[in-house]
Amino acid sequence: MQQIGDWLCELDLSEYVDRFVDNKIDVSVLAHLSDEDLKSIGISLGHRRKIFAAINQGLGVNPLHPVRETTSGPEPKGRDGPEHRFVTVLCSDLFGSTGLLASLDPNDLREVISAYQTCIADVTRRFDGFIAKYMGNGVLVYFGYPEAHEDDPERAVRAGLELVSAVGNLKTHLRLQMRAGIASGLVVAGDLIGTGASQEQAIVGKTPNLAARLESLAEPDTVVIAESTHKLLGELFDYQELGRKDLKGLEPAQAWAVIRPSSQESRFEAVHASGSTPFVGRQEVLVLLLRRWW
Repeated sequence: MQQIGDWLCELDLSEYVDRFVDNKIDVSVLAHLSDEDLKSIGISLGHRRKIFAAINQGLGVNPLHPVRETTSGPEPKGRDGPEHRFVTVLCSDLFGSTGLLASLDPNDLREVISAYQTCIADVTRRFDGFIAKYMGNGVLVYFGYPEAHEDDPERAVRAGLELVSAVGNLKTHLRLQMRAGIASGLVVAGDLIGTGASQEQAIVGKTPNLAARLESLAEPDTVVIAESTHKLLGELFDYQELGRKDLKGLEPAQAWAVIRPSSQESRFEAVHASGSTPFVGRQEVLVLLLRRWW
């Protein structure tokens, strides 16, 4: 660990040597650090930028492999450009945060926002989502890009419910209340928008806008989902139907508030609660199956 101490001293950041040592951070892992990692061990914004600048200049790591600050989740691999993907988007925000946070001392405000964003990152990482962007006191999260799972809609909703609970239980100067909107659909994904810390992996389509509109009509401590997500979930959760809602800039859409995970014993039965759909135009196949069965 002497090498990491010397490296920090060269950057005039010797006050962080103990923190790096305590967290077993040596020069071999510098290229794998994210902005959230450094924030979690108490390194200030300006010094985080200084550390990343040094890493990208090859000071302490292989200069052929520069590191880019990321918020959460894996980076896309081996993609040549934008692609069509089916994703589930979660958009969340702190309810009534403008007035509440404006009353705080700047240092207290920094602690509250830091705790909130760390909580968001931890929960998102646990459900393998990707934090695309922090937007003021809100966040935009993708499930299904850059890494896809067969149960991304379910992961998104479970993450939303856990975020509502976790943010509400944070020990901060204020009791925080979060709300979230979730929508699923086909998008074009992969464009890089912005530069530096503001850069994001953007997706283009109706889905992120729909998630944002649903978030804006959600009550505090609730998760509201679009019809596109509701159809994919079956009876995995208990819902409250909210009816068709007028959404700014979009057509009216059906919405549901997610209450809790359902008590269905079988996940298969929950997802397929509406029953199997009939075969169409497969008469010969059905005859063959029945013949083999008997």
